[in-house]
Amino acid sequence: MAKKKKQTNFKKYVKRFWILSLGSFGALLLLFLLTSWGVFGELPSFEELENPQKNLATEVISSDGVTLGKYAFQNRTPVGFKELPENLVKALIATEDERFYSHSGIDFRGTARAVVKMGKGGGASTITQQLAKNLFTKRASSNTFKRLMQKVKEWIVAVKLERQYTKNEIVAMYLNTQGFLFNAVGIRSAARIYFGKEPKDLDLQESAILVAMLKNPRQYNPYREVSKKKSLNRRNVVFAQMAKNGFITEQEKDSLQKLPLKINFTPESHNDGYATYFREYLRGYLKEWVKNNPKPNGELYNINRDGLKIYVTIDSRMQKYAQEALYEHMANLQKYFYKEQKRNKTAPFYDLEDEQIEMIYKRARRNSDRYKRMKKSGKSQKYIDSAFAAKTKMKVFSWKGEIDTIMSPNDSIKYYKYFLRSGLLAVEPQTGHIKAWVGGINHKYFKYDQVQQGKRQVGSTFKPFVYATAINQLRLSPCDKYPNTRYTIPKGKYGIPEEWTPKNSDKQYGGELTLKEALAKSINVISARLIDMVSPANVVRLAQSAGIESKIPEAPSIALGSVELSLMEMTSAYATFANKGLRVEPNMLSRIEDKNGTVLAEFTPKTKEVMSEESAYVVLDLLKGVTTAGSGVRLRTKDHYYKDIITGFPYQFTNPIAGKTGTTQNHTDGWFMGVVPNLAVGVWTGGEDRATHFAKIAEGQGATMSLPTWALFMRKLYADPNLNISQEDFEKPEYVGININCGKEPEKDEKGKIKKVEPEEDDTDF
Repeated sequence: MAKKKKQTNFKKYVKRFWILSLGSFGALLLLFLLTSWGVFGELPSFEELENPQKNLATEVISSDGVTLGKYAFQNRTPVGFKELPENLVKALIATEDERFYSHSGIDFRGTARAVVKMGKGGGASTITQQLAKNLFTKRASSNTFKRLMQKVKEWIVAVKLERQYTKNEIVAMYLNTQGFLFNAVGIRSAARIYFGKEPKDLDLQESAILVAMLKNPRQYNPYREVSKKKSLNRRNVVFAQMAKNGFITEQEKDSLQKLPLKINFTPESHNDGYATYFREYLRGYLKEWVKNNPKPNGELYNINRDGLKIYVTIDSRMQKYAQEALYEHMANLQKYFYKEQKRNKTAPFYDLEDEQIEMIYKRARRNSDRYKRMKKSGKSQKYIDSAFAAKTKMKVFSWKGEIDTIMSPNDSIKYYKYFLRSGLLAVEPQTGHIKAWVGGINHKYFKYDQVQQGKRQVGSTFKPFVYATAINQLRLSPCDKYPNTRYTIPKGKYGIPEEWTPKNSDKQYGGELTLKEALAKSINVISARLIDMVSPANVVRLAQSAGIESKIPEAPSIALGSVELSLMEMTSAYATFANKGLRVEPNMLSRIEDKNGTVLAEFTPKTKEVMSEESAYVVLDLLKGVTTAGSGVRLRTKDHYYKDIITGFPYQFTNPIAGKTGTTQNHTDGWFMGVVPNLAVGVWTGGEDRATHFAKIAEGQGATMSLPTWALFMRKLYADPNLNISQEDFEKPEYVGININCGKEPEKDEKGKIKKVEPEEDDTDF
């Protein structure tokens, strides 16, 4: 009887087991069916599975094929499987999904192991499931049922992805969608940011570091100081997994695990990298471009997510050299300025009363983002004043790197007023292509773009337009002589309210000078005589025809550079002289493509004849005199006497250079415009406020503040033969009827050395 009862109980348990098993299987099957039918929320459509890439970064690509930067919600630019190194794929498979090539989206062995070990033996998600999560599933929910639903959706989508794509495509898509912190989304951004290279160039240990980060990019980050040890240990786990799976030998594993953690952190943000000011200006341009160039369906392109390719004229090598040159000189120049200001009671300002200085600081406070935020949130003026006076933790810029410090916002405003600013622009005259654009000393801390936004008095750099007008209109020769005597333009002429009698900066008069000598020495009285000969209106007409768009008053004082212009205007206008009198509109874009490589737009600059080829050549001859016997002579000489007072060495250029320095009143602005046959480069340097300047002309003139940046830049260009920057003379027209052979060498002293040229103060006494 007992035996029969036991058999009955056994059958009952077996029956319950099968009911429970079949019921669970049926419930699970029903759960999958209901999920696949969208009962628990929509699944991705066939179209979405066909084209899952979204939020693709727009790339800005240089003329030499280098990505300068990106515009993105996510800094993600996908790469194909062929662009992934074999070592990266092997490291990924060995660490994240050993049976990737044998399962169809779900690893049932791994799932069973995870269930039995309660997740302690490693996760069960396959690479395909993780891809499904990256593409189509929201963040993991804390609600158990919702999390289960998310997991089921991942399984279903994973199976669909396996049917839709090859294994290699899934690997590439997975790596393209992973986040790696520090604005790195996808393997290409990660390779560039952590190692400064493309994915295909990653070596094994670099690949292992990135695969190690997949488990948790913050916890195993090789850049964060607190996670470096964990990153190293996790990297070594990757090597162990590769050995376990036969991708490397045990000996290779042991050697690799002994290597120190090494990265080349190269952040990619709007404030980092090359051409930061240019990229910000380009962003504004593209916002307007998309409004006028919609997609075929009428929608507007989104530069942050549509994966456009913006091909620009900037050369990454030239941009790099330009930034290096400007930073090298400005860091050095700043030391001299700091040293001088120790003796200045109103530092960093001159010629101002206390009330005027306080007004400068007050204006700076009101223009700050901090002030605007507080004002917008309704804070009282008393509260704002108190906040600006309170000390707080902050990072500040220095030429030795960012400094963590404690200071009040008021003190930080005063701190930044000490910094001199600068900008550089390089233009190819024949094409109008902008090759290098440095808008300031640091984009993170100094947003104002000195190339495009900044307009300052140009001083003597405007004089060549006066000379060019006289040559083009009257066919004057560089050898023509004029008296170096005071010259007066009477009251009422050209509408001036008082008679105008400018002075020479050195107060020296007498004798006669050729036009070549007059421009080289920046003689004001001869510039005044010339503008009266041709009229201010004609000078304005030629300057604007050459590309200066700002309003220029038709007043005789423009002959000495009283007008305020941008570096963009001045450099592109000087390029006209090198292009035989033909103005080519400055151009920053070559073409725009969509994410599929379809060309959406191509850009051809406009051209315009400004002056005859003969006149342009004669102007260049005049400007060459500035660098052989004028204020730009320090570019040439090997004489130690002429070594640059800031850099400490002579530049020793021997090739023909057309140039002009410019120094405005009180040495507030220092300019240098330098031109060789296939490159025009302009540099401006000065303080944010006009009262911020050097006390003496020796340090404050354009030849000291800006010429060294030009010289350092050109030395770097000439050291790179791949750039083909010309060291030849300007091409002479077939016919030049104007005499340019004045037959006079630069003045030399009794020892045969080139005589010292006194520094200029170009625009004194407008």
